[in-house]
Amino acid sequence: MNKQSFKPATLCVQAGWKPKNGESRVLPIYQSTTFKYDNTEEMADLFDLKKEGYFYTRLANPTNDAVAAKIAALEGGVGAMLTSSGQAANFYALFNICEAGDHFVTSNEIYGGTYNLFGVTLKKLGIECTFISQEASEEEIDAAFRPNTKALFGETISNPGCRVLDIEKFARIAHRHGVPLIVDNTFPTPINCRPFEWGADIVTHSTTKYMDGHATQVGGCVVDSGNFDWDAHADKFPGLCTPDASYHGLTYTKAFGKMAYMTKLVAQLMRDLGSIPSPHNAFLLNLGLETLHLRMQRHCENAQKVAEFLANDERVAWIRYSGLPSDECYELAKKYLPNGSCGVMAFGLKGDRQTAIRFMDALKLIAIVTHVADARTCVLHPASHTHRQLSDEQLLEAGVAPDLIRLSVGIEDVDDLIADLKQAINSII
Repeated sequence: MNKQSFKPATLCVQAGWKPKNGESRVLPIYQSTTFKYDNTEEMADLFDLKKEGYFYTRLANPTNDAVAAKIAALEGGVGAMLTSSGQAANFYALFNICEAGDHFVTSNEIYGGTYNLFGVTLKKLGIECTFISQEASEEEIDAAFRPNTKALFGETISNPGCRVLDIEKFARIAHRHGVPLIVDNTFPTPINCRPFEWGADIVTHSTTKYMDGHATQVGGCVVDSGNFDWDAHADKFPGLCTPDASYHGLTYTKAFGKMAYMTKLVAQLMRDLGSIPSPHNAFLLNLGLETLHLRMQRHCENAQKVAEFLANDERVAWIRYSGLPSDECYELAKKYLPNGSCGVMAFGLKGDRQTAIRFMDALKLIAIVTHVADARTCVLHPASHTHRQLSDEQLLEAGVAPDLIRLSVGIEDVDDLIADLKQAINSII
């Protein structure tokens, strides 16, 4: 049986590390910066990309590669690369195909840090983006594309707005313009959605969230489907389809085929920028991945009950959770997320911004933390925290209302969570 024939639960536990006879059953931590060779020619071949192997952990490390291989198997991709954070993953995914003078299109409903990365920091590097509403018509999104547009980006479930992306629609638009669709699949994880099956070309993750699941490490991952035909649009992607002077004129698509994008990502970007996770962090991530399939089921079960409780409380002004039949993304969720979405929801209480703050301060079990999507239930007010760099106008453009409370439901006993929410609401309203 090959890895594609195994179900996700088996891949969570078994994929990636394949111990040989007498080797460690558990993935070892290769806590070494460098690796020994007996002669110069062997190492020279590695530097010239003629052979695969390990010589310096900034380029590749056995622990990191085993975990990346597991995530690639879970997503159904041809390869993956771990990064030091989710932010780094999104940056690398785009920078691998964009350079100064280029442009990309992105949904405006994305994580605040990503919004700033795309709208401010990349602009300083000469890469511009156009933010569009993911609910806009195909014709409206088409109008945002330019001759120098290199990608379309979106989040499977937006953070913190909790809207579901119509992946097939976005893929259709991207491919019509000869560019790849890049999807951040952090919230549902490949347990609940595999964007490649719906036409996405590249997937990113903040592995800090559900994949780790215990808030013990910061990391990210880029996964390539291997499906996008770079050579068919060679004029748009010279970095992949023309000779690379830094590797003696090697052309990635000719030398590596479906692995062209991933090889360039590692051999060029990671070589030069070096946003690697430590092998120890990758080891911790792997421990989280081994129970991902179990935890996601509990997160979704708990979140559904919490969402139903909030939806039935008259003091709650609104709630956004795609598992509720009343949610505007309910039909999209049935299509893309039939087994559940995630444990994250957004809601607002009757009142104003201060009502949200007073509610959060009244919680006793549920913690206020700058995190989301781990085993412990936590809460955040994006307008005051993760998105505080945005103006009120930008907040609304990003789908973040001033009263929006982001609740990440953990895997505790759901009755205790509901009791804490109830007492907090009772204390302020």
